[in-house]
Amino acid sequence: MKRQPDQEEQFLGEDYRRRRVPVRPAKTIGSVMGQLLAKKGYGQVQAAKSCELAWQEAVGSRLGKDTRCGPIRGGILEVTVNSSLVLQELTFLKTQLVKQLATLAPEHKITGLKFKVGPIA
Repeated sequence: MKRQPDQEEQFLGEDYRRRRVPVRPAKTIGSVMGQLLAKKGYGQVQAAKSCELAWQEAVGSRLGKDTRCGPIRGGILEVTVNSSLVLQELTFLKTQLVKQLATLAPEHKITGLKFKVGPIA
């Protein structure tokens, strides 16, 4: 048989329910890690590495040593080359390279290439 709480126990129970601070459910470790990686920029580093590998495979070793991938802005991959001669040759191969990059790295959604002459570090 269940005992009926007296008036003081009822008051304490109501007071407890009234003052109780709502506690949010805990976040999953996956969402916390995803936020941390995005905040620190590690996701971009990983994406840049995969883009660099796809670029090196598409362009080959002969031109790969004279080029470096840059950021992707609006589907346009910026590529730095070390001389205008390499830039000219890559311009002739532009459409072929875009098609190869679209198959090698579809997650980057590369629709064009932009070449510029600069130092390769």
